Amino acid sequence: MRYSIVKPNTYQDSLRLMQLSNTLDDADGVDRVSIMMGTSANREILRGAGLDTADLDGAGPTDLVIVADVADAAAGERLVAKVDEFLTHRAPAAGGSRLRSARSLERAVDIVGGANLAIVSIPGEFVASEVHRLLDRKIHAFVFSDNVSISDELALKRRARECGLLVMGPDCGTGLVRGLPLAFANVVHEGRIGLVGASGTGLQEVMAHIDRLGGGVSHAIGLGGRDLSAEVGGITCLQALRALDTDVGTDVVVLVGKPPAARVREEVLGVAGALSKPVVAMLLGERTEADVAADICYPRTLEEAARVAVELAGTRSSRRIALRPEQRWIKALYTGGTLAAEAAALLGDSLGPAGDADRRAGFLFRSDGHEVIDLGDDVYTRGRPHPMIDPAVRTARIAAVMDDPENAVLLLDVVLGHGAHPDPAGVLAAVIGDGLAGLHARGRDLAVVASVCGTEGDPQSASAQTRTLERAGVAVLPSNAAAVRYAVAILRRRGASPVATSATPEPIRRLLAEPPRIVNIGLRGFAENLLQMGAQVVQYDWRPVAGGDRRLQSLIDALS
Repeated sequence: MRYSIVKPNTYQDSLRLMQLSNTLDDADGVDRVSIMMGTSANREILRGAGLDTADLDGAGPTDLVIVADVADAAAGERLVAKVDEFLTHRAPAAGGSRLRSARSLERAVDIVGGANLAIVSIPGEFVASEVHRLLDRKIHAFVFSDNVSISDELALKRRARECGLLVMGPDCGTGLVRGLPLAFANVVHEGRIGLVGASGTGLQEVMAHIDRLGGGVSHAIGLGGRDLSAEVGGITCLQALRALDTDVGTDVVVLVGKPPAARVREEVLGVAGALSKPVVAMLLGERTEADVAADICYPRTLEEAARVAVELAGTRSSRRIALRPEQRWIKALYTGGTLAAEAAALLGDSLGPAGDADRRAGFLFRSDGHEVIDLGDDVYTRGRPHPMIDPAVRTARIAAVMDDPENAVLLLDVVLGHGAHPDPAGVLAAVIGDGLAGLHARGRDLAVVASVCGTEGDPQSASAQTRTLERAGVAVLPSNAAAVRYAVAILRRRGASPVATSATPEPIRRLLAEPPRIVNIGLRGFAENLLQMGAQVVQYDWRPVAGGDRRLQSLIDALS
């Protein structure tokens, strides 16, 4: 028999509805059960599924509607008892946490000392009204909800832009602000790579790879799937790119998404190419003729996007380098001939063709003041051990490189294995540590970049050598090619400043620069996750205004 239950004014979010559904699925004598809020759209779904009953006609958006096929009246009564028990006993907070909650937006904002960010996961038909209320209060909105009209999205984003605020979404599944997860996000180390994405799992994949490669993420600003459409015009994307360009915690910007509309693509990539920071653009499904164009790197895969970003930003252990305008040159002192040749080729691609390199003196690349020297060349090994065995010839040159005020980057290889020096990193760390201390005392700095060619099984241990170098202030990259590309990125960032068009409104600057104060509107689990991460967060126990009556809502919105 068909059995229906309507619980007036008993609004439940989608997570609670799912939990209730799981509870009732196990009920004795119940064949199938459907549980929804009584919106007109949901009632049509039930009718379309052949689950229509007379009780549905009077149900409203805040009424809980349950329709089930049961064995008999007794099974129906047991079903009612289970529903009442579920509604009486609220689900315990995850991990026993004490998440604060409020029944009004005003109270929620006050609890966290003036909220500046809200996560919205309520039915789509109520999103526009609620987000306008947030914008009235100068609160950024991360909109997880879907089923929001594109006209509402455009209106919200235009208004947010006028207010100097961000509307991320609708249908925005992933975000990260200062290490705090917004909706679906992985736990990753903080770092200097900022992401902008119209793809939730795309952002997650890139962030996860960045973390595995030793990099870190400053922020991940989600856009929603329609932001790059012709109708919306990339409003939030353009805001996010400019914001990350002025964010002091971000050195590299990664753009992830599906191909934008043609006009939007032109504007977005135009702004991206004008940023003062390196940009990696992973537009899924697009094919570019060159891997690098207009100062933008175009990787082919999400994994490659992460790798290139880490190569440009450095690993989590990399120091921030304060170079002066006169520091212009990369000096590469190599002990491995093939590694030196690879570095020379990559520098030639990035810095222009080499001049007349004197190979008789071990120079594999020379362009203006840039140099790559193979210290394992015959000219340096006559009558003395190879520099992989005896580092003395290189340590002497390191001191000279650090002494020259025009040098910006010292680039090195560290080769391990049987036959090599028992502790090459230790020798380098001593001279580099002393040299950097002397430079800092004189108000100068120098970037020292290296790669370690070796394994854990080598007598020296690759990880131990890496730690020794990092403690001395050396940025250690996962490969020689990565080290070269990072050295070039440092040089290109030298003296760079955000372009004039990148002025960031103060509310957005503060969102990225300070710990956010968050109101969660909708799915309670998002707030619980944030609380576990140490965030300032409050749960707003949202209910539809005016009982979900759209006409009354419109009147209330107009009056407010």
